[in-house]
Amino acid sequence: MSQPTLFDTSEGEDDFSGPLNELRHLIAKFTAGDDIPTRARKLNAIRTAVADFSPFNTEPVDLVLWVPSPDVQANDYNPNSVAPPEMELLRLSIMADGYTQPIVTNEEDRKRTVVDGFHRNRVGKECPDVNARVHNHLPVVQIRASQTDTTDRMASTIRHNRARGKHRVDGMSDIVVELKRRNWSNDRIARELGMDQDEVLRLCQITGLTELFSDQQFSKSWVVDGDISTDDFTELTDDATAYGEEAAGFRTVNTSDENRIFHTYDKWECHKAGFYSSSCPLTREQALAAYPALMKSARKFSAALERVITEWVHSCEHYLTNTAMNRIAWLGQAAVCIASGVPSEFRGGFSLLTESERAAADKLALKYLNKWLESHSLPPVDMEAACSHGRQSEIY
Repeated sequence: MSQPTLFDTSEGEDDFSGPLNELRHLIAKFTAGDDIPTRARKLNAIRTAVADFSPFNTEPVDLVLWVPSPDVQANDYNPNSVAPPEMELLRLSIMADGYTQPIVTNEEDRKRTVVDGFHRNRVGKECPDVNARVHNHLPVVQIRASQTDTTDRMASTIRHNRARGKHRVDGMSDIVVELKRRNWSNDRIARELGMDQDEVLRLCQITGLTELFSDQQFSKSWVVDGDISTDDFTELTDDATAYGEEAAGFRTVNTSDENRIFHTYDKWECHKAGFYSSSCPLTREQALAAYPALMKSARKFSAALERVITEWVHSCEHYLTNTAMNRIAWLGQAAVCIASGVPSEFRGGFSLLTESERAAADKLALKYLNKWLESHSLPPVDMEAACSHGRQSEIY
C-alpha cells in the first residue's frame, strides 16, 4: 500500500491529520537544534511559503512574522500619544494576554519602520519582562506594497490612530503640513486621512503653514519686496494617470539638485533658535540695529559665521545645499540670530549699512559659505552663484 502524500485527503474530506502530522515532522526536523533566532528565521520562511497559497495573502494580517527587535525602528511622525499609566496598562495587557495585534511595518534595507504599533514596539523593547518572554523579537506584518511611499505611510498611520480615536492634534498638524509640502492638495489630504476640508485647514493653521513660504526673504536682495501666498504655487493633480506627466514639468527646489540635502524643520537649529519668530525681546529699533552692530566688525561677524557653520549642522545642510536661494542672505541673517537672538523678521537692518559695508559683509559671508562647501567636498562658488536669481519658495 502506497504511503499518503503530504496533503492527501483520501482518509476523509476534512481529515488532514495524516498529512499535517507529516508536515509537523518535517518542520521539527527542519528546525531541530536551532537557537531561537535561527528557528524564528526558518519558521518565517515557512509561513511566507504557506502565505503564497493563501486566498487572503493580499491582507497584511495573513502573514505575521517574528523579527529581532533591533530590526524594527520607530517612525518620526507618529501623532499618537500614550501617557505613562496607559503605557503600563499596555505592558500588563501584553504580559497577561500576549501580543494580540502585530506591529504594522514597512521593510527597507532589512530594517522595518513602524507604520502602526509605535507603543507596542516600545513595550516589546523597553519592558524587560515582555522582551524576555518574546526572546527580543517582535511580531510584525508588512504594509501593502501600494502604501510604501513615505506620504502613504504617514496617511496610513493617521488612519490607524483615528480609527482608535487617539491622536495628538499637534502631531496631526505636522503631518498635514508635511503632506502639503509634498504637493498633496487639501482634497487629497481630506480623502486619504478621512477628514473634512475644515479640519485640514484648522490643522494647517495650528502649526503655521506660513513656514511653507519661509524662504521668501531670500531673494536677490536681503529685503523682500511684496508678499507671496498659496496662489503663487501650482498645485499638482490628484489624478494618478496624469500625475507623472504633470510632475515632470513642475520644478521645485527640492528635486532639481542631486546634491541637495533635506531635513524637516523640527531638526533645524535655526528654527529652534527663533530664526523664524515674528517677535523679539528687543525693541524694533534695537533689533534692526543688531545688523550693523555685528557686521561693521569683521572680527565679530566672522566669529558668528563660524558658529553658524559649525553649530547649526542640519540647518546648514538644508539651506547651504540649496543653490536656488540667496545663501549669502541666509548666512548673514543666521549670524545675527545666533549672535544676538534677533530673528530674520528684522533683516531690514541690513539696509542700515553703507553700500561699502554691505559689500564687505557679503564678501565675508561668501568666504564662510565656501569654507562650509569645501568642508563638505562641494565646489566653491562666486558671489553670483551664492546669491542665485529671482525668488524661489522653499518646499521640502
